[in-house]
Amino acid sequence: MTTMAQDTAPPREVLTGTHPEAPPVALAAAPPRGRAAEIRRHELAAFLRHRREHIAPEQVGLPRGSRRRTPGLRREEVAQLSAVGVTWYTWLEQARDIQVSVQVLDALARTLLLDRSERAHLFQLAGAVDPAPPSECPQVTPALRSLLRQIEPFPACVQNSKYDLLAYNRTYGLLLCDLDEVPVQDRNCLILSYTHPVWQSSIVHLETAQRLMAARFRAAMAGHLAEPGWKTLLKRLRTESPEFCEVWDRHEVADPATRRKEFRNRHVGRITVDHSDLWLTPGTGPRLLTYVPADEESRERLERLHAIALEERPAA
Repeated sequence: MTTMAQDTAPPREVLTGTHPEAPPVALAAAPPRGRAAEIRRHELAAFLRHRREHIAPEQVGLPRGSRRRTPGLRREEVAQLSAVGVTWYTWLEQARDIQVSVQVLDALARTLLLDRSERAHLFQLAGAVDPAPPSECPQVTPALRSLLRQIEPFPACVQNSKYDLLAYNRTYGLLLCDLDEVPVQDRNCLILSYTHPVWQSSIVHLETAQRLMAARFRAAMAGHLAEPGWKTLLKRLRTESPEFCEVWDRHEVADPATRRKEFRNRHVGRITVDHSDLWLTPGTGPRLLTYVPADEESRERLERLHAIALEERPAA
């Protein structure tokens, strides 16, 4: 067990060493067994059949023809457009106990023109993890964006368990760097903490912060080992940051905890804040992060930073 000091005189957090990671999990989704699995197979078959029968050939670039009797698309047409065997697809619509990969599910979702909710339903029925989840987070509602705005002048953001920044207010947008200048695909606090020089220079106790974030990421990833998004993020971090590799190979884990943080802001100077997590869903899913000033000087500096943010992006 390794005990780590906090940023500034906070309660201590414990990082616990674990065994090495489990071996990579194949993307093919093995059907669960039992009565529940049988029900899901029949639901999946009915869902595919219904969607197939409600898509006109013209919608997918096929001629209707004068002798077509099947409503919607034929099974062989779906199979051809999805690049799978006709027999295999027929078995899928017959609720046979067969294995289906996420690549095939992705192809079927595209062929059947599924919207976001329908695609999620397809993968759920198949017991598989979507390799291309929607870029827009459903938890970030207009009401939540309004709340972020009303928390100003204090910094706040919405973040998921793998540190993707899903939304943030204007003060947070200038706290560690100009987030609006960061490409959307790079707006991840782990990526920024290990690869972005301006972000790194803004964290007073950088090594401690990096180590804690990696430990929390490992703890959270234990429930997502087969998910492509998590594996892709881990691969990128190991590829782009030798510092991350060194920390990751310690096999430390830590739970989220409220703590004090210190930032070195390029606009207003040093800021000390108390950080809190407000969970938006059960478990360790998306959360609202808030930073309230720990002293009067930090409060005044956050108000000045907010004023600068208003000047730069008044309608944001």
